[in-house]
Amino acid sequence: MKAVPKQFEPEAAGALNGVRVVDLSRLVAGNMLTLQLADFGAEVIKIEDIVSGDPLRAWRVNDVSIHWKTYARNKKSVALDLRDERGRTILSDLLATADVLVENFRPGGLEKLGLLPEVLRAQNAGLIIVRISGWGQTGPYRDRPGFGTLVEGMSGFASRNGFPDRPPLLPPATLADMVAGIYGFGATMVALRHREVSGGNGQVIDLPLLDPLFSLLGPEAGIYQLTQQVRPRTGSRSLTGAPRNTFRTSDSRWIAISASMQVVAERLFRTIGRPDMIVDPRFLTNSDRIKNADACEEPIAEFIAARTLEDNMSIFERADVTAAPIYDIDQFLDDPHVQAREIVVGLPDSELGTVLMHNVVPRLETTPGRIRMPAPDLGQHTFAILRSLGITQARLEELREAGVIVQAKPSSQ
Repeated sequence: MKAVPKQFEPEAAGALNGVRVVDLSRLVAGNMLTLQLADFGAEVIKIEDIVSGDPLRAWRVNDVSIHWKTYARNKKSVALDLRDERGRTILSDLLATADVLVENFRPGGLEKLGLLPEVLRAQNAGLIIVRISGWGQTGPYRDRPGFGTLVEGMSGFASRNGFPDRPPLLPPATLADMVAGIYGFGATMVALRHREVSGGNGQVIDLPLLDPLFSLLGPEAGIYQLTQQVRPRTGSRSLTGAPRNTFRTSDSRWIAISASMQVVAERLFRTIGRPDMIVDPRFLTNSDRIKNADACEEPIAEFIAARTLEDNMSIFERADVTAAPIYDIDQFLDDPHVQAREIVVGLPDSELGTVLMHNVVPRLETTPGRIRMPAPDLGQHTFAILRSLGITQARLEELREAGVIVQAKPSSQ
């Protein structure tokens, strides 16, 4: 297992330098959104509970919070008791200096803290408020709990995922949250651009998990409108292209093939020694191949099953066949292309020595993102951030003694 070693770049500039983001969110969607902002230079300040912090810290493997190390990199932590009026006052003062607020309370949660959007924007007209929820700020389901799993079910994603003779299949990752976070990053950049060119006013961004995930299904609604039929689960096959599937090799590895384009399908048939399939009426066109998927894939499966992964890939690469190995994570990390492009990097970590994580995505030529600092300890930046608001050291000590704030020393990240 290899990864390109990389050092933190604390002094690196970013295109979003000078943008201050206050992140009240917990778990995945908000952290995914603010990770993108932080990687490109924004100052992201996590407001965390003084005892437990962001619940993402509790997602542990072998008692190590890899999730936190990955999705809280480049961020700062202020531990603040928002149940105390003094804590809420500090937060309000901090928001007066911010460009963006990200929160994922149930709709109405921000208002219960006395932080109504109209109040916040009265003191800071340029504030952009990103409101993440499961179902949106409006509609009959707005008050329901909105975990990603529920959205992955209701959106239709699980219904389309998996095999027809098995139950609907939920994704193995926090897909709804991740998709919403990436959409939220784009929406935040649009709002920042609008503010820049139209007089400095912010706006509220209503960002549910449901809408973005449904958008990944693309033309699903239009297809149903046209056919009045619910499309079945197809496993690794596709209803729009064939041949397209996964195939087992002689050494029990797997290959993915997608050859729906006519020229590519013909190239594949020649490569497996079956040029007769090119003129077979069952396989003449992409539509024909979809209707006869079993017969189309049978000789492909036989060819691949008779050879190792390495032999298959060598043959397909020489023939320019659109095939790729299906990797487990260990294989992905060892791949020379992954290493050459530094898709995964190894960063210094006091617990593990080195921690592996994805590099900054995407890659910008002139204003690339940078990994400037590790994920913070709980309350690591409390004093520094609050001092920037004009709070004296004596007052900070009083607030700490009163349990309103926590200041931690960097240790475990």
